[in-house]
Amino acid sequence: MAEGANDGGNGNHDTSSDEAALSARLGSLDQRLSEIRDGRKVRTDQPESGGGDGAARASAMGRGFQLSSELIAGVVVGALIGWGLDHVLPTKPWGLIVFVLLGFTAGVVNVIRSAGVTPDRTGR
Repeated sequence: MAEGANDGGNGNHDTSSDEAALSARLGSLDQRLSEIRDGRKVRTDQPESGGGDGAARASAMGRGFQLSSELIAGVVVGALIGWGLDHVLPTKPWGLIVFVLLGFTAGVVNVIRSAGVTPDRTGR
């Protein structure tokens, strides 16, 4: 029991030194974490050659969906017009065939225009 009393007297000194050591470790950890966070911010601001940025991938994916939907819309609209003409006029398979091909052509032209691949036709 006497040893417990002596430890209690030195416990205040040990506790304050333990708290100081923990406080120093906490400060060091905070400094290292802030350096890591700053390093990550710098890396994400610059485009990476390997994986690419998440926002850039999402934008490219959205662009791909836009272009594919334009192509599909052209074919579907052409097919509907051809099917409608086949039911009104006595040209059973030919209206559908011709307008599906025209819709496909219109869809491809729309995709080329949207993608910005058309050549400059100013003649200069």
